[in-house]
Parts: sequence; structure tokens; C-alpha cells
Amino acid sequence: EVRLVESGGGLVQPGGSLRLSCAASGFEFSGYDMTWARQAPGKGLEYVSSINWTGGETDYADSVKGRFTISRDNAKNTLFLQMNSLKTDDTGVYYCVLGRGVRGERGQGTQVSVSP
Repeated sequence: EVRLVESGGGLVQPGGSLRLSCAASGFEFSGYDMTWARQAPGKGLEYVSSINWTGGETDYADSVKGRFTISRDNAKNTLFLQMNSLKTDDTGVYYCVLGRGVRGERGQGTQVSVSP
């Protein structure tokens, strides 16, 4: 059974930083591309970033490019998202998604709130 558990969210002021983690189990994590997606209040699921199975290729939405960094530790079956220079528009529930894109299996999400 695929299990994805996100953590690391919280309340932060604009300009602050957070590091999200996603613990994966139930599948061969090192063999799969992974994605971070988010959902702002009242909006649909939005692509944030993806990483290939080796960690050597990454991609970012224009809205987070230069501020967020995706990474992974295949030895620990964990996906990360380092978020710097956070803006109020970054507020939402963040999900890690199995595969590339936002349609795969995902965890329960972790809330990120950016507010003065």
C-alpha cells in the first residue's frame, strides 16, 4: 500500500522559510519521479515542483522558481521541499504526489500559512 506522509508545515511571516518533508513507504521510492503540489483555499490543486527518480533533474512552477528547492534522499525514502522568501500567496495545503504531475496518489497534506 502506497503511503505518503507530509510534515513540516506551519505559520510563518512573509519572507520566512519552511522545510517540508514527505516520508514514503509501500513502493520502491527510488524508482519514481515525485511531485509537490499545493491547494490554496477555494482553489484547485496546483503544481509546484517535481524531481526525477535520481534527483538529478528538477522542475519548478514559475511562481516558486528561485525561492523553492526540491530534493530527495532515496536512502531514507524521503522527499523534501525547502521554501524560502515565502509570500502570502504561498498559503495552502502542500501535498507530495507519486509520479510526475498532480494526478497521482498523494498524502494527507501539510498546512502552510504565510501571514504578517
